[in-house]
Amino acid sequence: MMHYLNTLFVTTPGAYLSKEGETITVQVERDIRMRVPLHSLGGVVCFGRVSCSPALMGECAERHVAITYMTEHGRFLAKVQGFAPGNVLLRREQYRRADDARGARKIARAVVAAKIANSRTSLQRALRDNPDSDGTGALEEAVRHLTHSLNSIREEVSLETLRGIEGDAARTYFQVFDHLIVSQKDEFRFSVRSRRPPLDNINALLSFLYALLAHDARAACESAGLDSAVGFLHAERSGRPALALDLMEEFRPFLADRLVLSLINRRQIRGKGFKKTESGGVFMNDETRKELLVAYQKRKQEEIVHPFLGEKCPVGLLIHLQARLLARHLRGDQDGYPPFIWK
Repeated sequence: MMHYLNTLFVTTPGAYLSKEGETITVQVERDIRMRVPLHSLGGVVCFGRVSCSPALMGECAERHVAITYMTEHGRFLAKVQGFAPGNVLLRREQYRRADDARGARKIARAVVAAKIANSRTSLQRALRDNPDSDGTGALEEAVRHLTHSLNSIREEVSLETLRGIEGDAARTYFQVFDHLIVSQKDEFRFSVRSRRPPLDNINALLSFLYALLAHDARAACESAGLDSAVGFLHAERSGRPALALDLMEEFRPFLADRLVLSLINRRQIRGKGFKKTESGGVFMNDETRKELLVAYQKRKQEEIVHPFLGEKCPVGLLIHLQARLLARHLRGDQDGYPPFIWK
């Protein structure tokens, strides 16, 4: 059980959360392990076999504290949230823009440009930090390819073409991802992105962090009055938070990928913290999962200058600021949507 910023993470199997006055009480086998004031929380994330009392769920709904349920491996299951009317005019404009091919394409292009640019920055930093690496040639070629991809979306292209360029850029990036790993190569080797289930240690780390990032992006959309289910790049599908997935694209290389690489290269996470199932899937043990959660929350507390606003802010607030910048654009308060571009 960990409380960082305004989120309570509960990972202990069998934990039971209940309301006690103005606090959340966390019990394990009737033993009270933690009390957290409700007014200090913006969200609760439960991993695995964790349950909540009806009274607590009702109180959290009243206070707009979202309770998210995930599997022990980090896959999103459900979210319990009270009535959130948001801004009806903003949402109506969001729906109109999503149905307008040109308007949707303009926002989607900004998101894709930021993702590709941030992926390229990640590779360029690796080249700068390890100029004599065996993978230098492959990394330089990947940087050139990503630059070409960025140039190709400067002109108007269809949404399907834009999605194709994004997919090709992602493949280029992950084809050289293994060269970014400079430590523990025997236990952490990357060949291809795999999901449901992840098939190696690195994919297990990436999938887990992407799930956390999606949770943060969804919360950011809702808190800004946006509908997290209606996006511009990702196609709408029942139960899919398309706009949250749009927003998180900008942060995959900067927040999730770099954190994975840092933990591996600094030997903060070891290969013994993973286990393979009979079906071939690879998952983290409890200790590694907690280590990753702690590192993720510490990373979110670090400060950075927002590239558009020019002001210092915690990394954890970046995605919330992006949601509000998107809302401002949809309201007509600014001409375009300024995506997050890592410098």
